[in-house]
Amino acid sequence: MRWEDRDQSDNVEDRRGSSSGGGRRGMPSMSTMMFLWPVIQRLLKTKFGWAIIGIGTVAYFSGFNPLSSFTGGGGGSTTINQKADDRQARFISTVLNDTEEVWKEIFKQHGATYREPKMVLYRGSTKSGCGHASAQMGPFYCPADQKVYLDLSFFDELAKKHNATGDFAQAYVLAHEIGHHVQNMEGTLSKVQKMKQQAKGQKGENQLQVRVELQADCYAGVWAHHAHKRFNILEQGDVEEALNAASAIGDDTLQKQAQGYVVPDAFTHGSSAQRIEWFRKGIKSGDMKSCNTGL
Repeated sequence: MRWEDRDQSDNVEDRRGSSSGGGRRGMPSMSTMMFLWPVIQRLLKTKFGWAIIGIGTVAYFSGFNPLSSFTGGGGGSTTINQKADDRQARFISTVLNDTEEVWKEIFKQHGATYREPKMVLYRGSTKSGCGHASAQMGPFYCPADQKVYLDLSFFDELAKKHNATGDFAQAYVLAHEIGHHVQNMEGTLSKVQKMKQQAKGQKGENQLQVRVELQADCYAGVWAHHAHKRFNILEQGDVEEALNAASAIGDDTLQKQAQGYVVPDAFTHGSSAQRIEWFRKGIKSGDMKSCNTGL
């Protein structure tokens, strides 16, 4: 995917420096303090040392970790990982900007105004308007605060555990969550919530949720269609990366991996074949009308 040297979104809350989601770093661990205590003792004996401690404290709680040079384990691995992590953040922020530009134009064509959602980047856990968020939950959209929550480690899992590699596979994941934001603005999510209350049992609720998820896949395809026309983002193999990711996280595939057999009534996102089908519909047509999953 072509994304370097292009605009990034301003609608990003970067909470990667805090596991609790407060946007600021907590206190260093006790083991780190014990390791550094001899150095701190020497610094406390001079005014210059006090100045260094003060500067380091301000830097630490501003998001930069001056302790990494002491605790990085040698070899500069922490620096290299941080650079890779920051590059990942720049990439996904660029994709978010692309979604904003595309959906603003589509909504404008329909006589409506697109409200840009926020994207929260974190690692480990954080707080959301829909409750606690953790890496185990995967990316999700919260209608209550209109934010997408994304633990960047999910992309590592997508590649290593599900063999879904490539930057456009990651772009598809975000585009799917933005699809839920579009559904929220259309009133689809609230409509489905009322339908679920009238559904007969869990099976009926699951079937409704599958329709929601497949439409979000289709909307991801619609975005890809227009993003390529506008920004020329697609390179050879990109579409296949997205289709592979859609297949890898289909309910039947995940169930087979987890328990060795498939229970269709328990599907909440759709089968691999369905997810591929609806993404293809969106990217081929570029038309939201093609994304009618019966909602």
